[in-house]
Amino acid sequence: MPRVERPSIPKLQVSLADFGAVGDGVTLNTRAFADAISALSDKGGGTLYVPQGIWRTGPIGLKSRIGLHLDQDAVIVFDPDQSLYPIIDTNFEGLDVRRCLSPIHAEGATDIAITGAGIIDGSGEYWREVKRRKVGDDQWKAILKRGGVLSEDGSVWYPDQGYAKARATAGSLNYPDPSLDEQEIKTFLRPVLVSLRNCERVLLEGVTFQNSPCWNLHPLYCKHVTIKDITVRNPHYSANGDGIDIDACENVLLTGSSFDVGDDAICIKSGKDEDGRRHGIPCKNLIISDCTVYHGHGGFVIGSEMSGGVENIWVTGCRFIGTDVGLRFKSTRGRGGLVRNIWCDNIYMKDIVTYGVVFNLYYAGVAATDMDKDVQADLMPVDETTPEFRDIHFSGIVCSGAEQAIYINGLPELPLKGVSFTDCVFSSDKDVEINYAEPVAFKHVIVNGKEQ
Repeated sequence: MPRVERPSIPKLQVSLADFGAVGDGVTLNTRAFADAISALSDKGGGTLYVPQGIWRTGPIGLKSRIGLHLDQDAVIVFDPDQSLYPIIDTNFEGLDVRRCLSPIHAEGATDIAITGAGIIDGSGEYWREVKRRKVGDDQWKAILKRGGVLSEDGSVWYPDQGYAKARATAGSLNYPDPSLDEQEIKTFLRPVLVSLRNCERVLLEGVTFQNSPCWNLHPLYCKHVTIKDITVRNPHYSANGDGIDIDACENVLLTGSSFDVGDDAICIKSGKDEDGRRHGIPCKNLIISDCTVYHGHGGFVIGSEMSGGVENIWVTGCRFIGTDVGLRFKSTRGRGGLVRNIWCDNIYMKDIVTYGVVFNLYYAGVAATDMDKDVQADLMPVDETTPEFRDIHFSGIVCSGAEQAIYINGLPELPLKGVSFTDCVFSSDKDVEINYAEPVAFKHVIVNGKEQ
């Protein structure tokens, strides 16, 4: 892995306030952001300083050699007015689809940064559905006061009728019937908060990203990405409220950051099924260190969209506190893709809801807490659609409390290969279960007081 290159941004700095912006939480500052970025770009680049205040705005498009720097008392709040977010061709969950333009976005930019100590809020409560079972009575009453509609059985709140109509055709997935009117179902096509696509030399540092309509951070097809000391927050009940999805990227450093989200926290992807194999861009050369995850479906996750392949990843010195799963690897037949050369060491987990470490090659789009372990494992032919996981190593794992320490459920036609555990300690209700994997190497591994 080469040294990760940081962006080079000219020293010129301008203030958002100099372009007519008002930080009163009421004034819409979309034009001020656009004018400031254009002015910097015309002069060869520089940094847009966002001073203290609450800055309401529509989408912000970053350009090459531009930095966005937030004062510690600066809050950027994205206006929920859907007319500000046109529907565009993009990629989401590994497929080429149509979705709303992201509040912060960049396409093909080089040398860009979002830094400082402020907060960026995506106003996600106006976009997301909410399941009744995930919130308390008082919170449910507050959600109902916002209007919207309920599912027929009253178990899910939708922001509007168009969202409910789209969900009815999409089932548990996020791909509605293409014959539906895009404008009618626009809320369902909710964007990720930060979309960086085909960018090079990217820095995210110090900022808090929160309350996204969908995923929080989505670097896609990017190279040389540094993410340092950020905080990522979403309500625990937020649908598709991932922390960061590093998707088909190369040469990435993620360090010193905190996640407390509604879905997978730190997730590695590389495209889904035929679209992912056609793009054929692996996610490779990543170092993830010194990160803390609180609520999340998984602390560190690979998949389930990994059709382009994932390789050469080192996860070290991280803490997972109360996540549904600690280390989560998921895929399914039809994906294809090769996941290899993954090292996870010195990981400390506490109060894990389900599995300390899980491999599930029958992933069906549900959380680990809802996973069906009684899958029929008929032998299937091996071809380009068969996912492969091999050469994955765990060491120095300490898991204090989980439903099950290790659960591996591979494919009979292509079992997991080269999986090893060294110097690990697990305390859990259940021990170790392994299906369809070549012999897993255990060395100095203690599960509930017994060496494996």
